[in-house]
Amino acid sequence: MSFGRLERSGGSQPMSEINVTPLVDVMLVLVVIFIITAPLLASTIKLDLPKTDAAKSAQTPRFVTLVVDKSGQAFLNDKSLPPDELARQLARTASEHPDTEVQLRADQSVPYGKVVEVMGLAQKAGLSRIGFVAEAVPGAAAGTPADR
Repeated sequence: MSFGRLERSGGSQPMSEINVTPLVDVMLVLVVIFIITAPLLASTIKLDLPKTDAAKSAQTPRFVTLVVDKSGQAFLNDKSLPPDELARQLARTASEHPDTEVQLRADQSVPYGKVVEVMGLAQKAGLSRIGFVAEAVPGAAAGTPADR
């Protein structure tokens, strides 16, 4: 029987390529984090919304955001407006798109009369679809009454 020569190999060569798999994983995690946090940054006005079990956002094709902060100042799409200019902007929106929904966000410390005044401006302008935005009660399941 003949045997081949036993030779020693020179050993493994060092790897000169960069492993991009961990880099891709980190980038995908960052993209997911940005996708999740982007909607949270949509509203720039700090409010303390009232809480309710029935609060859930409805996706509508057209809407404007009407905000009343603690001081009673009205904002239309995050832009502060005096009442007369607010009425003009709402009337213009109603003339362009009469089916526009008004999403009313009012701080819970705002007097009810101020909220009704802002609602009246929207209704006079011709916008009758008004939705109230509230936060869900923490820990309460959707569709079930809260135990109190």
